[in-house]
Amino acid sequence: MRLGTVDGRLSILLDGRAIDVERVSDGRFSAVADKAFERWDELVEWGHSRTADDAVGFDPAALGPPVARPTQIFAVGLNYRAHAAESGLAAPESPPVFTKFATCLTGPRSTVVLPSGNVDWEVELVVVIGRRAENVAESAAWSYVAGLTIGQDLSERAVQLVGPAPQFSLGKSFPGFGPLGPGIVTLDEVADPDDLELSCRLDEEVLQKGRTSDMIFGVPELIARLSAVCPLLPGDLIFTGTPPGVGMARKPPRFLTPGTTLVSSIESLGELHNPLVAGPAYDAQVTVG
Repeated sequence: MRLGTVDGRLSILLDGRAIDVERVSDGRFSAVADKAFERWDELVEWGHSRTADDAVGFDPAALGPPVARPTQIFAVGLNYRAHAAESGLAAPESPPVFTKFATCLTGPRSTVVLPSGNVDWEVELVVVIGRRAENVAESAAWSYVAGLTIGQDLSERAVQLVGPAPQFSLGKSFPGFGPLGPGIVTLDEVADPDDLELSCRLDEEVLQKGRTSDMIFGVPELIARLSAVCPLLPGDLIFTGTPPGVGMARKPPRFLTPGTTLVSSIESLGELHNPLVAGPAYDAQVTVG
């Protein structure tokens, strides 16, 4: 099953059509997507019994982020060996973790405003937590996952790297810097969640391509490590890292430009299409690298 939001309402996404969850369930389930995790298993069971007869067409531009205000967003850096290498760093012995603030989340078709000429791309597999997870064993970790979705960890590199200590969370949390979607895909629709192809392109130019099997710390290990420190709550997001090919690591560095469209894809999960425009204070001068 694929759950997303259409015009802000929780919907089952079905081959270009949508089933409005609140209306079709006669109010049994809320139209507010973030409330779905309170009764996730019940919702999924009900959703699997729906058919295309309940679905109506919709404009893809009406899709919003499938999770709008998660309690916690965890993001993992340097989680692909080749990305660590292109960054000039050794593979980490434990996952570097930061956050993206929830106000950065936006939809899979939303226009992203570039605040400067230093904005980089990072396509990522995003894990959506389905039930409270605390001190979870790796062997049980997938059972705490509601589903998977696609994310972009957009990064303003000058802000990220300024000062005596990096400001990862600030540099990665401008408005629109967390495109997410198109929907949450339950694990029964994913043949091998440990090995998915992911890619990122700017218009038709491929910028990144990799497989999640190349992660240093796989999803079960990330859930085990994070839940050993703090509880993971229903609706929480884990951005699991990006493959090689980011702009900052190129020689010379390269960043996103207005007038183009960033396309982020993951096998079995779909695509994000985010047009890029310049903000009012946009400065194309590259100041990083």
